[in-house]
Amino acid sequence: MNKYSFNQISLIQYILIIFETQVGIGILSLPRDLANTSGTDGWVSIVLGWMMSMLLSLVIIRIMEKNPDHTLFELLSKYFGKWVGKGLAVVWILLAVYAASIVMLSTIHIIKIWIVQEVRNYILMILFVIPIYMITKQGIRMIGLFAELVCFVTLWIPFLLLFALRDIEWMYLFPIGKEGVFPILAGVKSTIFSFIGFELTFILYPFLKDKKSASKGIVIANSLTMVVYVAVTIECFIRFSPTEVTDYVYPVLNLLKVIQLPFIERLEIICLSFYLFIIFMTVIPYLYAAALGISQLLGKQDHRNALRIILFVWVLSPFFFIPTSSQITQMANSWGLAGICSAFILPLVLWVYGWIFHFVRKESKQ
Repeated sequence: MNKYSFNQISLIQYILIIFETQVGIGILSLPRDLANTSGTDGWVSIVLGWMMSMLLSLVIIRIMEKNPDHTLFELLSKYFGKWVGKGLAVVWILLAVYAASIVMLSTIHIIKIWIVQEVRNYILMILFVIPIYMITKQGIRMIGLFAELVCFVTLWIPFLLLFALRDIEWMYLFPIGKEGVFPILAGVKSTIFSFIGFELTFILYPFLKDKKSASKGIVIANSLTMVVYVAVTIECFIRFSPTEVTDYVYPVLNLLKVIQLPFIERLEIICLSFYLFIIFMTVIPYLYAAALGISQLLGKQDHRNALRIILFVWVLSPFFFIPTSSQITQMANSWGLAGICSAFILPLVLWVYGWIFHFVRKESKQ
């Protein structure tokens, strides 16, 4: 019997966890990043980034199909031996903690700018840590249920953006390819960062109840992310001029700001408050993966002690370090480079190495 059979997630939950992890805080600034590199052809870069993430996602599925009962941490020890495998697992865990920490710090920074300027960072950190801990400590099944809840709670936000489609100019998008091939390719770098999150399949696959549908699920998750990114980016491009988009740090929030409804003011504050649910779903899977990895490396069944230590450090951090906007940007860029290693390079290395590993093992048995 699969040791994870009592803590499984459905295909829908698997799709939503990956999708909501990807569509996190990065979407708020993605139109500006693409406008700076690719102009209004940035949506083409999103499609190219989607194709790359799709291929790498399927590579991860092929790796996990040969090791259906192993998480990434167990797989690394199986392929590379006890000490090298644990060393690589520690690096991956540190990257997962770093990713979750950057999203949390960025979230606090945005909330302070747009909603509660006078509230101290440590208070926001404590308020955010409490629900994150309550969900993450319950394990992957609770995370899957929370992903479904987040989908229902925030499903109305994309449709609300349609109210911003006034005084638009479709000609901003034409001619397609006017910036040339190289700017479009340069924009793929930004989109790759935004698609990072599919590598959590390394952790989710053993818990997936219907493993035969894992490939279909990862395709749907990546495609949903691509549709959301393209729709939001194009809407920003046709609502604001190509130069105006680059003036906004978070163009999507500015897009909400132009919506005028007779019964609501400061609509972006309401939407951002609900969007916190999606941001939590970017933090929680990485946090759970890190806590699970630490517990497996130490031979423990319970991941909650590792989780408590990580969150305790988070609560203490605002007393010693409050990052500026430029520092958050630098940290996000460094995570983007590290994320490429964990989400794009590592799967290819494991795929090639795993093929050799299983081939040699098969020959030795014969």
